[in-house]
Amino acid sequence: MAATETGYLLRDCTVVDPLADGPLTDAAVWIEGERIREVGTDPDLVSRARAAGCVEVELAGSYVTPGLINMHTHFSLSLPGELGARVNRMGPHDLALYMADGARRTLHSGVTSVRCVGEKDHADFALRTAVDSGFVPGPRIFTAGRAVTCTGGHGHGSSGALECDGATEFRRGVRSQVKAGADLIKVMISGGISGRHEKIDTRQVTTDELAAVITTAHEWGRKVTAHAGPWPVITEAVELGLDCVEHGYELTRELAGLMAEKGCSYVPTLVVTRCKEFFDELGVPEWMQQRSLAAGERHMQSYEWALEAGVDVLLGSDMPPFWRFEGTSAAVRELEYMATGGLGAREALRSATIGPARWLGVDDDLGSITAGKYADLLVLDEDPLADTAAFRSLSLVLKGGEVVRDDRTRSVASPRPMA
Repeated sequence: MAATETGYLLRDCTVVDPLADGPLTDAAVWIEGERIREVGTDPDLVSRARAAGCVEVELAGSYVTPGLINMHTHFSLSLPGELGARVNRMGPHDLALYMADGARRTLHSGVTSVRCVGEKDHADFALRTAVDSGFVPGPRIFTAGRAVTCTGGHGHGSSGALECDGATEFRRGVRSQVKAGADLIKVMISGGISGRHEKIDTRQVTTDELAAVITTAHEWGRKVTAHAGPWPVITEAVELGLDCVEHGYELTRELAGLMAEKGCSYVPTLVVTRCKEFFDELGVPEWMQQRSLAAGERHMQSYEWALEAGVDVLLGSDMPPFWRFEGTSAAVRELEYMATGGLGAREALRSATIGPARWLGVDDDLGSITAGKYADLLVLDEDPLADTAAFRSLSLVLKGGEVVRDDRTRSVASPRPMA
């Protein structure tokens, strides 16, 4: 269903808004241009929308939620293995097209915004421009550009990371990403599951380097998120003002309390330590599979301590959000793990919508079904407040008031024509 000049009226729906106390039944959502004009149950709303010539979409009680926001994405991901090697061999033009295809698939999977946390060759900036210009279908992109890491540090074998040593170089690394157009900064402070010559608990930054990254980024008005595994260096980073922890494979109860106290958010990426099917599909070597899957139990314990402490947890899959995994997309499977791991369905919805929007500083535009915000919306056949698995019943995706996927007509929209 192509975008219209008169807008849409989503009628006879149940609005599930993360800011509301409960669902709004027998409701209507009036979309005008890219934004939501009005939401409610007033019959006059329908009359006004009809008088304006809106295209009516009868939803027969289906559930409308905000689009998902995935806070840990790599469109140029290249893990050790056959597929990763193929991505690493791509030239710049091949890579751009590969990433554009991933962006399109991500949008169609119901993820309408992403936070990229380390992409190759700054291709993410070109992709962001292409999506914003309407040349390429994709989610709204907020990106860190290239992550900063030490020489030989996590991600060093990829052009998605920039090697730095010493406080001065790390400051320069932060500034270089800001210069390129980064919305945030990503720093690798420890080893991880995909580095052949490191361990999850290998510390990879000095105190001076860590302070340089966080201070410089904050001076430039950018938040900092950290690839991080072990609790000692994470504790130090949180005390220095870190804004978000990625993975956090080995948190402690005390560290979780500190994160809650300091307002440091957590993107757990639980799926990456319980995804053998995905690793097999990519041809990931046995050493990495063993390291990843063996960390799963400790990883989940870290997540449970974070919930217990009241840490702000946010959706992030690390795996490509659109990837078909265990009967659904990687983003939805991650959200299911978060919900069943103790978060519950209502808070899981918030962790995938208004929570990320607040962290990104765009909650005036995204994250809830509120008049004036962008019409980034999903339609589900089942109730997401009853079970997060309801996102598997996705049937309609809108971004900026445009229907980009409609399973009822089996249609997928083309990019908007260039102005």
